[in-house]
Amino acid sequence: MSTPSIEVPWPRTDPPALTPGPEQSELRAAIRGLLAKHSAIEQVRTAASTELGYSPQLWKKLVDDMSVTTLAVPEDRGGLGYGMVELGIVLEECGRAIACEPVYTSAVLGVHALLSADPSRDTELLAGVLDGSLLATVSALSATTDHVHAESTPTGWLLRGTTTHLVGGNADVVVVSAQCPDGRRLFATQPGAHLVRTERRVLDPTRRRADLTFDQCPAIALTDVGTTEATAARLGELATLALACENTGIVDRLLEMTVEYTRTRHQFGRPIGSFQAVKHRLADLLVTLERARSASRYAAAIHAQDPGSASLAVAVAGAVCTDAAVHAAAEAIQLHGGVGFTWEHPAHSYFRRAMGNEALQGDSRAHRARIAALIGI
Repeated sequence: MSTPSIEVPWPRTDPPALTPGPEQSELRAAIRGLLAKHSAIEQVRTAASTELGYSPQLWKKLVDDMSVTTLAVPEDRGGLGYGMVELGIVLEECGRAIACEPVYTSAVLGVHALLSADPSRDTELLAGVLDGSLLATVSALSATTDHVHAESTPTGWLLRGTTTHLVGGNADVVVVSAQCPDGRRLFATQPGAHLVRTERRVLDPTRRRADLTFDQCPAIALTDVGTTEATAARLGELATLALACENTGIVDRLLEMTVEYTRTRHQFGRPIGSFQAVKHRLADLLVTLERARSASRYAAAIHAQDPGSASLAVAVAGAVCTDAAVHAAAEAIQLHGGVGFTWEHPAHSYFRRAMGNEALQGDSRAHRARIAALIGI
């Protein structure tokens, strides 16, 4: 009996360019150099402990020098016209440095949530987020965390209710899904005095979360009822892809850090990296890294070519890169021995970020369930 074929929602041809060109290589070198100078682990921890939770000086450099907010924005909306391939490079390098600046929340999700509105609804909010003077964040876009209702008044929409576990809760602009009398819409609001913000205690201090309670907050509708579900799904896929790229950078740096350590740490008169058991574990980590790179960069290339056909590639990248980051973080701590188990060691900051990322968009089982649904099994 022949096995029935499965119609896979995957592009039939690969993107035209999967190998980074000179322009992408120059972008990677520039962003890595900037972060190496301003986002060493001690600087990250210091910035994360401030009231803002990030370095405004580094954020300005990322916006002004690296154009992180406009890189993947169409030219007719005020951007440079690139896509997720280039933005993925930025996210990989931010993952390597576990940068706490709001690249993921504002430059990726915030910008693209505001871009989801019809151009006729463009406001000063988008311009402010693009030039970096305003920070934006996006709620989980789910009724499980968003308990917000919107009321239409003669002067505009007003929001009331709560959203929980919001990353970047101190942002100037919050995009949230809210229930209207005729269905759900996405809204952008500058909460101001109409907001109660409650900080959450989180595992990863470099990526803060908060619960927000809205009290008659003025808001702008970004979507209509008929387009909200599709827009939220696209933003969810973008969030998964962004974290997959970031997780790839985390694995890259953890492997690099661990190889350096095993070359210099001696036991029984020889570097521990010369022992066969350690070599095998490092080789496995290299395979893990290459698997994550392949998955995240392929998904970014597909997304840049046609976001509508990237769902399966993004789900695969989410599963592969989530597992890779968690595994690499655990292995790095183990292979660093006694010092690796101290909270002061950099490996623990990477471990916290990897576990925090897993909680943001779901673990690998959630992504695999998405894969199964996409291929109909």
